[in-house]
Amino acid sequence: MSHRILHCLRAPVGGLFRHVRDLTAAQKQRGHKLGVVCDALANDPLSAPRLEAMADDLALGLTRLPMNRGPSFGDLRVASQLTELAARKNIDILHGHGAKGGAYARLAARSLRRAGHTVTCIYTPHGGSLHYAPSTLKGRIYMSLERYLARHTDAIAFESAYSQRVYADQIGLPSCHSAVIPNGVLPEEFNPVSTNPDASDFVFIGELRRLKGVDILLQALGCLNKARPRPLSATIVGAGPDEHEFKSLSKTLNLAAAVTFTGALPAAQAFKLGRALVMPSRAESFPYIILEAAAAGLPLIASNVGGIPEIIAKSDTQLLPPGDVGALTRALAAFLADPAAASARARRLQHHVGATFTVAKMADGIDELYRAAM
Repeated sequence: MSHRILHCLRAPVGGLFRHVRDLTAAQKQRGHKLGVVCDALANDPLSAPRLEAMADDLALGLTRLPMNRGPSFGDLRVASQLTELAARKNIDILHGHGAKGGAYARLAARSLRRAGHTVTCIYTPHGGSLHYAPSTLKGRIYMSLERYLARHTDAIAFESAYSQRVYADQIGLPSCHSAVIPNGVLPEEFNPVSTNPDASDFVFIGELRRLKGVDILLQALGCLNKARPRPLSATIVGAGPDEHEFKSLSKTLNLAAAVTFTGALPAAQAFKLGRALVMPSRAESFPYIILEAAAAGLPLIASNVGGIPEIIAKSDTQLLPPGDVGALTRALAAFLADPAAASARARRLQHHVGATFTVAKMADGIDELYRAAM
């Protein structure tokens, strides 16, 4: 059965945006009519061409509205505009992604129902509010909002069992339909990466903020380089609010000549810049970059946080405790001592991911959840 589906998210960047892009493309192939609403202001250098490339899949159009990152009175205006758009487009499924997209979709669904429209509302957290500790003021506010919005939610698609557990612990067991539907990657991504001849020893790819642990990587490199005749090198790919802090730390640790900051790049291009991907995050949900690196066969050094253990389960890839400079230092040294063993593990992980995490399986799971919720 064909549906008229409107996806709502805030920033068209990162893994959340990739999820929506892949999902809309797959849903179009299944005969659905799609529209997307996202922020008019948030962008990175990769957003414009990606949004343009989505246009052909969006029979119901791409709408951009100004959305603040944090809660504000402007949120009510955006929710009202989304309500009007959904009514005008005769939407039967509103699917909100992330904290902001989920809030807008559920507020719009509430208004539409009060006006007599029949609409099904789906929510995918993608981390979002779940990253905030409930013991903090922000956390208490976000958890209270989540509990209120849960009343207007017909189904929740958790991208990981980790997110499902955190939601249950912090907000409560969902009273609506719910399912764990992992993110997936495309068949064409399962091509071994060929690193550039001048590739760094390590590459980090992600948003440049403290949550991602770039400072942990820099400190580990500093420790290793003190005892090595040839300085180890790293390429830091991405942009974010803590970029200046990380560049300053790099200079303080005498790593300015060994560490290169490139800004945001497509993952396939960034993978060529390092012989192993390092992801020393303090917290994650279900990061696409791990799936993408595994699909490309790139050796992986990552923290044991969020949904990452679910990706590497049933493989022999080992994870590290988050925030542990010593553990990361030892892992970097172990890779350098036996890169062939790391490459063999990467090939085994590649096979596991190819059999388990695909866009087709993700889209099938979402369709099943839609049917249950409707």
